Amino acid sequence: MALSVITNTASLNAQRNLSKSSDGLATSMQRLSSGMRINSAKDDAAGLQIANRLTSQINGLGVAQRNANDGISMAQTAEGAMQESSSILQRMRDLALQSANGSNGADEREALQKEVSDLQQELTRIAETTQFGGTQLLNGDFGTKQFQVGANANETINVSLSDISADAIGAYEVEGIATVIGVAATATTDLATTLGNVDTASLNINGTAIADASVTDKGAADIADAINAAATGVTATAKLDVTIDALTSADDSVITLRKGGAAVDSYDLATFGGDIDRLAEELQADGYDAVVDGTALTLKATDVDGIQMTGTAGTATIANNVTGGAAVAGGATNNDISVSSTLTLSSPDKIGISGTDVDDILAGASITATGGTGTLTTVETLDISGTTSTGAQDAIEVIDAALAQIDSQRATLGAVQNRFSHTISNLSNVSENVSASRSRIQDTDFASETAQMTKNQILQQAGTSILAQSNQLPQAALSLIG
Repeated sequence: MALSVITNTASLNAQRNLSKSSDGLATSMQRLSSGMRINSAKDDAAGLQIANRLTSQINGLGVAQRNANDGISMAQTAEGAMQESSSILQRMRDLALQSANGSNGADEREALQKEVSDLQQELTRIAETTQFGGTQLLNGDFGTKQFQVGANANETINVSLSDISADAIGAYEVEGIATVIGVAATATTDLATTLGNVDTASLNINGTAIADASVTDKGAADIADAINAAATGVTATAKLDVTIDALTSADDSVITLRKGGAAVDSYDLATFGGDIDRLAEELQADGYDAVVDGTALTLKATDVDGIQMTGTAGTATIANNVTGGAAVAGGATNNDISVSSTLTLSSPDKIGISGTDVDDILAGASITATGGTGTLTTVETLDISGTTSTGAQDAIEVIDAALAQIDSQRATLGAVQNRFSHTISNLSNVSENVSASRSRIQDTDFASETAQMTKNQILQQAGTSILAQSNQLPQAALSLIG
């Protein structure tokens, strides 16, 4: 290397290396003081972009976990209110069962109805006042809401809540009208055609087709069996409700309860000698609901197509005791009279009915010829007072449907809570692993960076010393001049 005074190459080299070690030392100190390996885009441009994306995901996962926890809290609030509503309905059911007992008269049933009325009001009050953060939950306003449970758009869980007020829950019902045959020529029919005399039929309930052979020219009990066997979510019942009156010792008619063209039970009035109480006892012994009031016997039965009364002597009559039913044809004292059972459909949910001749199959029910959805009988309308147990018996079915509706919602909320819990666990796991990945890209490795800083400190000290010595090299030229 040439000896030069103007250009000190050794000094320039020492300065360059000292600058590099100084920059490295500054970078190490910045990383150690901030804890971040990437403090600006120049440190790692690609790494900065990746780390920012991961940061957005981590932050979103944290918010999503809080959202899911809010969802659990809201579901618990709603489910707790529904639990109390279920307790109220259970109490109302107990009162209805108590009212249905024959030991109670009108005064006792009226007293029971007072508590039912208060419970109806409380059921509605709970639905109207249950809130979560100012949001109404159970009065019908909630509908379906989305809970954001992910770090990205449209990663949601839907939660639905419906109205559980007393005027919004109960049983959806479709009820036919009993058919009365009083003409002697048709009085002995087996009742297989009394539900509208349907020759051809097609019936679909809640999307399930009922075989034509199961409803064509069939009685109420057979059609009910076919619907129940199809498992449509609808309960079908054939209900008989008639009154036998003016029984005397001269009556020798035969009363027959029938199903599917066959006699289920028969009673020869000649054997009772006009004793209507003994006839009631006989019916009760066979499992029927028979109540005597004065000279009239009210008979209620299920799972039969209807009742026939045939004979040639006496004055006893079967009077149609179904609301909205037709008058007894052939005269009030006709001995040959048949009354069909009423076909009733009941469900906690709307009943989807379609087909042809539907109005005939349901015997004049308030439904069109091609179908409908049924009418909701609500808890708010229940009345277990009165001189008979009819209101109490009807209330039990409505309350059971209301309980099923609330239980269904509670089950849905329970499933949603479990879903939220699993979501939170998954979000926590994802957040942990994404955070670890970001740390490897963005965070300072203190062990490595400390070693790098120590190296740069030594290099800086050595560079300073060498720079000082290299700056003295031009002085060697003086010895040559002297």
